[in-house]
Amino acid sequence: MGGGGQQTEHAEPGSGKAAGVYTWEDVQKHRSRNDQWLVVNRKVYNISQWVKRHPGGIRIISHYAGEDATEAFTAFHPDLKHVQKFLKPLLVGDLAATEPSQDGGKNKEPTVRVYVLLHRDLILGLLANWWNHRHFQHHAKPNIFKKDPDVNMLDVFVLGNTQPVEYGIKKIKHMPYNHQHKYFFLVGPPLLIPIYFHMQIMKTMITRRDWWISDLDLNLHKIDLAWSFSYYFRYFFCYTPLYGFLGSLALMTFVRFLESHWFVWVTQMNHLPMEIQYETNQDWLTMQVTCESSFIGNFFFRDQWLHALHHCIPRPREVCR
Repeated sequence: MGGGGQQTEHAEPGSGKAAGVYTWEDVQKHRSRNDQWLVVNRKVYNISQWVKRHPGGIRIISHYAGEDATEAFTAFHPDLKHVQKFLKPLLVGDLAATEPSQDGGKNKEPTVRVYVLLHRDLILGLLANWWNHRHFQHHAKPNIFKKDPDVNMLDVFVLGNTQPVEYGIKKIKHMPYNHQHKYFFLVGPPLLIPIYFHMQIMKTMITRRDWWISDLDLNLHKIDLAWSFSYYFRYFFCYTPLYGFLGSLALMTFVRFLESHWFVWVTQMNHLPMEIQYETNQDWLTMQVTCESSFIGNFFFRDQWLHALHHCIPRPREVCR
């Protein structure tokens, strides 16, 4: 595969000085949990230690270990000049001139920028760090097992054509999966937001230690626990005098029960009917526009392209210009 792996000069780790040229075969050797390289604009970076400090979380950047991350990098970093200073110390070399710009069988599609809302909306008490941590992964690797959290069904359901066969071969029987189309209506829409999302929020805050402020020159303000408590304090302060504590709790649960149905049918069901499988190494554009159902999109949004825009379009402010 060309002249990859031949060192042109030696450099100290983290010096930011290009140390050699590499082939995709070389890069793909570094995709384990503790040894991760990726490629951005034909530059090879060692992110093994950086993943622990990555503002978007370990998971989303680790999903691209051993791969070309140029398009995802561009999509999630509007201010490219700002993030370049964090890339420089991670540089280990360049792709060999004989190597294609994209790894594996990816097509050479034009880069598209995905708009993902960086909200700090506390109206519902759903926290920005938790939502970004989850939703960024979905946009980075939609409908990919072990990378897209939206298709992680916790062994309650099996999805796509691959997972049912895998579970059958391994004789995994956590649930009566041949009846999942029946118990889906009792478990999926009613419980997603009231139960599962709230458990995930608490787990994320605890495991990511989102209860203190940490500013590693990255403008990170991890104070989600305080924001969460402030939401519930304000809610019960306003509604307890009207309905009592139990009445206020019942009102919140009922509203989120209704909201959960809307969320499942309007958002989740855009993706769940589509092909869901393990990593297929698709190019960015193909991956984004083939991960959703045209029937669900047309039924709820009138036009399928609206949801496709959610995955592929630049930020609305740039479009309006």
